[in-house]
Amino acid sequence: MRNERILISGAGIAGLTLAYWLARHGFRPTVIERSPRLRTGGQGVDIREQAIDVVERMGILARVREVAADVAGMRFVRSDGSEIARIDTDGIKERNGSAEVEIMRGDLVRILHDATADSVEYLFGDSIEALEQDEDGVTVTFAHAPVRRFDLVIGADGLHSAVRRLAFGPESEFVRYMNHYFAFGNADAALGPDRAVTVFNTPGRMSGIYRSGNHPQAKAYFMFRSPQRDIDLRDQQAARALLSTEFGDETAWHTADLLDGVLADPDAYIDALGQVRMDSWSVGRIALVGDAAYCASPVSGAGAEIALTGAYRLAGELAAAGGDHRVGFQRYELSQRPLIDRKQQIGPNLRLMVPKSRLGMTVRNTITRLPLLESLAGMERIMSPKAGESLPDYAPAADVDESRVD
Repeated sequence: MRNERILISGAGIAGLTLAYWLARHGFRPTVIERSPRLRTGGQGVDIREQAIDVVERMGILARVREVAADVAGMRFVRSDGSEIARIDTDGIKERNGSAEVEIMRGDLVRILHDATADSVEYLFGDSIEALEQDEDGVTVTFAHAPVRRFDLVIGADGLHSAVRRLAFGPESEFVRYMNHYFAFGNADAALGPDRAVTVFNTPGRMSGIYRSGNHPQAKAYFMFRSPQRDIDLRDQQAARALLSTEFGDETAWHTADLLDGVLADPDAYIDALGQVRMDSWSVGRIALVGDAAYCASPVSGAGAEIALTGAYRLAGELAAAGGDHRVGFQRYELSQRPLIDRKQQIGPNLRLMVPKSRLGMTVRNTITRLPLLESLAGMERIMSPKAGESLPDYAPAADVDESRVD
């Protein structure tokens, strides 16, 4: 098989899933992660539709269900904490016969890492500084490790991908700002009821708490509408100052306590809301997968789904092409792009979470009490499997169909 040595940048959902399937298909993946350890923070993520098939084929679905987040619904509250409206997500799933499962990002990352620990080389606490590709491979310069040669390099390093910047161009060419900033971090579980996402709004702003029935640690959420600020959000001090400025004067509900929790959490995540739009996900021997290639934004609820399916298809198409990256990368994009085009249409999700005005809040609260919600919010579309769609089956390494190689 050609191009066996493959470097993956990023030990998140996409990177770990890709490493698993590449190893299964006979490649030799190496994963490099900037963090000195596995990053196990983050919010609840949904595994739905074709992504269910991916984790089932990996043999980890039972374990995923064992540690599911177990959130039953979403509550919208007044400043005194009294409930205005509720969305019964459990009921919607049951009525639509949905097999989807919600899991904390950190739990999913641990499971994926466990599944790859014996078959994948890991380099933690390092990053890619430069990439130079030629006809035979890619020379990679690391921040700390010696220079190495790989046959292919895959960027699975998120919205602010270094691989994308080095190989394709500056972030400003591909990331579309969506007029909002968001943050999440640890929260005192006593501030919200069990098995619920509780949300408090003022016009253009949202604070909330997420409490899984299976986890003692709650998560705080913040989002606010804003023109794009001239702030480098990689500077954690500047990012926290932005969040403090926006919510520091809010005394209603539990907003002040939730803000304190996020600001005290060393692993809190604060960023602009954005989508990644690219005409192509590969250039030569370098390709992208997951948020690095096609982030749909956290409000899409599709991040884990597109990461899992994209990694599965990328590894599978490379294997089906006998390692020929020119064929494999092209087929990966052709098979994955229809899903991305659909998932990047986020519909009313953002307006549901962060209404722009008090009138918008009133309309949202009214709608949540009506049966119309499922069709209006797109929940039935999101939660129901798509008839006629299925993942391709890729041959094991020993059974690659050479007739598929162009």
